[in-house]
Amino acid sequence: MVTPAKKFINNPNDVVIEFIEGLVETFPGLQYLDGLPEVKVVLRADVSAASYDKVAVISGGGSGHEPAQAGYVGEGMLTAAICGDVFASPPVDSILAGIRAVTGPKGCLLVVTNYTGDRLNFGLAAEQAKTEGFEVETVIVGDDCALRPPLGIAGRRGLAGTILVHKVAGAAAGAGLSLAEVAAEAKHASEMVGTMGVALSVCALPGQVASDRLGPEKMELGLGVHGEPGASVVDIQPVDAVVSHVLQQILNPETNYVPITRGNSVVLMVNGLGGTPLMELMIAAGKAVHKLQLEFGLAVDRVYTGSFMSSLDMAGFSISIMKADQSILDRLDAPTKAPSWPVGTAGNRTSVKISVPLPPVQSTIDEESLSRPQELSQQGRILEAAIKAAATVVINLKDSLNEWDGKVGDGDCGSTMCRGATAILEDMKYYPLNDAAETVSEIGSSIRRIMGGTSGIIYNLLCKAAYAELKANSQSEITPKHWSEALKSAISAVSKYGGASAGYRTMLDALIPASKVLEEKLSSGEDPISSFVQSAEAATAGAESTIQMQAQAGRSSYVSAEILASTPDPGAMAAAAWYSAAARAVKEQSQGF
Repeated sequence: MVTPAKKFINNPNDVVIEFIEGLVETFPGLQYLDGLPEVKVVLRADVSAASYDKVAVISGGGSGHEPAQAGYVGEGMLTAAICGDVFASPPVDSILAGIRAVTGPKGCLLVVTNYTGDRLNFGLAAEQAKTEGFEVETVIVGDDCALRPPLGIAGRRGLAGTILVHKVAGAAAGAGLSLAEVAAEAKHASEMVGTMGVALSVCALPGQVASDRLGPEKMELGLGVHGEPGASVVDIQPVDAVVSHVLQQILNPETNYVPITRGNSVVLMVNGLGGTPLMELMIAAGKAVHKLQLEFGLAVDRVYTGSFMSSLDMAGFSISIMKADQSILDRLDAPTKAPSWPVGTAGNRTSVKISVPLPPVQSTIDEESLSRPQELSQQGRILEAAIKAAATVVINLKDSLNEWDGKVGDGDCGSTMCRGATAILEDMKYYPLNDAAETVSEIGSSIRRIMGGTSGIIYNLLCKAAYAELKANSQSEITPKHWSEALKSAISAVSKYGGASAGYRTMLDALIPASKVLEEKLSSGEDPISSFVQSAEAATAGAESTIQMQAQAGRSSYVSAEILASTPDPGAMAAAAWYSAAARAVKEQSQGF
């Protein structure tokens, strides 16, 4: 059965009205005319026709392209936006109402996207407004570069480049220019910009079934912002190839869509069409900047990336390129209170990368002390054996850890721990094993380099806290009591920053019992090796006891008690495993001396 696309809406017929109501509640600088549902006009709350002493800049069109056009209403940009129904030109009466509401003695400029319905309705409204005594000028924006000439009488479609024209016109009006001057700047800006869009899917109108004309392996080049078919349908390609094709199309000297040649300065806008993650838009923007600079020899002076003129939920983006002289840059940089114009984009571009700052050099540590000694001390050999045993048991436990984590977490605990353990074994040939404190620090560095997720952070934190405790005793021999204090400090650090403690169903449920037993046995004068082994038994018992616990931290806290009741915490089991393996290795090594 074919069903409408899923949407968070009420009645599909009310989406534009309810959008406007939400918009003005969100931004106190906006209001709307009390003519809903017939008259849908968003306007500046600080402007009235009777007192406004600057040129009003008005635009509009079909809804579904949010934030265009209503999101660009504000001081320094649009004075009013006329909203049609979804993908439908606003009616003449709504346009007239907007003109009457904000146009003062200096007149108004209508910025109109080049679609037949918009041109006719805005044109008729302009003519009617003139008969009522208003000064009105109109600028048509057609920045589409997807369809090759000849285009007949329809001309090029108005796309996201229109937003740049809005900004230029709004800044010119805000500077106090006359209607003729504002119109001239807007027309000039419209002639300097070209746009082309690409998409992986077609948008779904509220209450209607989404088109599947593209299929899973295809993408469309040059489609319109209303979902109308584009210039061609091709196989999905990497974004590098897509960006190259779009730039070649816009800057093609044969079609001469825009008067841009090598050596010019340009503005780049990468516009999301509604269903494209910002990550993908930023990837496209980065590639576009490099190609414009290296392949086309252009200076990219401004980059705007985000959703500026969307197409409901379409998965796609468009690229707009505008030739930018200093006057255009000044208009684009001029302040505005329009809520959807991006902040932080004004000003000259500087180098996009600088060197990574290095930690301060510790003069007390020489290079030789941070490498493997030519000959290991007794402590160094014991430490080496313990590290090898601990890492090896974690690697062997990978599948079991993943299985447990698949039931109570995201299923990658074993893989994550295995990566860390493997890195430790690989890096151990560089560890300064005769220096216990520095070795623990290097283990943390190995983990930080390769082990992702929360586990990587926690283990790195464990190592750093243990290192700090051991380092405080670096002038004397590291004793079992020092190791006990280091474990205690490490647990305290993890509890402090991670928020967990005993009974929370985490790795600490293995390490806390181990630390307590180790401290108690050493304090009572028991043999250090025996104390270590007994503390390992406590770690195993603590890990196994997590089966009975309700999780209070980590992803397991979202899992039902029924599932948890049959599965131990994988992090606790991993900690108990490496701790016990280290204890056995220390015992075996110590028997040889």
